[in-house]
Amino acid sequence: QTVLQGIVLLPLRAICFAVIVLLAWLFASIATFRQPGKGSVPLKGWRRRMVQTTLSCLTRTAFFVMGFQVKVKGKIASLLEAPIFVAAPHSSFFDAIICALTGMPSIVSRAENFSTPVFGTILNSLQPVSVSRQDPDSRKNTVTEITKRALSRGQWPQVT
Repeated sequence: QTVLQGIVLLPLRAICFAVIVLLAWLFASIATFRQPGKGSVPLKGWRRRMVQTTLSCLTRTAFFVMGFQVKVKGKIASLLEAPIFVAAPHSSFFDAIICALTGMPSIVSRAENFSTPVFGTILNSLQPVSVSRQDPDSRKNTVTEITKRALSRGQWPQVT
């Protein structure tokens, strides 16, 4: 009976996950369409709300479809309380759960990830801090950008 459940559930979960990812891509595309300042200016108004609420909800739904149920104990720090938070050790996809629960913050990501089909668009909508492995000044530039965003008094999303 368990094998039969797996035969039915696996394709069903895969289809649901694919639909959720495509919806996330659609909303990320809408939020970043003709975005002024493309990455150098924070998203504002409906664009920022769309990314924070819709993508957060879709990410939580995707994890639920995959069989994860996450409960938050305690209070999540607000953007003004904690403009930077650390999710470590970055060794699995579980970091995405933290991002979904905290309202889709900006992340630090390598520049190569932005060119990935579908996921690159979703990633760009989160207004990530880009790290280039070829640039010798990348580490310094990353620290400068994180500091700028942390001191922006809520104009930029939290940075993780």
